[in-house]
Amino acid sequence: MFTNKSKEGLNNLCGRNIAVLRKNLNLSQRQLADKLQLLGLDVDKNAIQRIECGKRFVTDIELSAFSKAFDTSIENLIK
Repeated sequence: MFTNKSKEGLNNLCGRNIAVLRKNLNLSQRQLADKLQLLGLDVDKNAIQRIECGKRFVTDIELSAFSKAFDTSIENLIK
């Protein structure tokens, strides 16, 4: 049977990397949400928290916005 979870049971592959990148830039989850909203992605602090802990799926559009917000490649986010 097919499941949509990683081997660790997470709903995304990028959450941990997003948390690390955010902390490296000394951004709060709220500040990151604000930055993403300026890029046109309607996301709030709670969504960021759920993504970082692996409880929420991340769409390709969201992944692209995170990539722009952190000025990094999508591959860097999901490795």
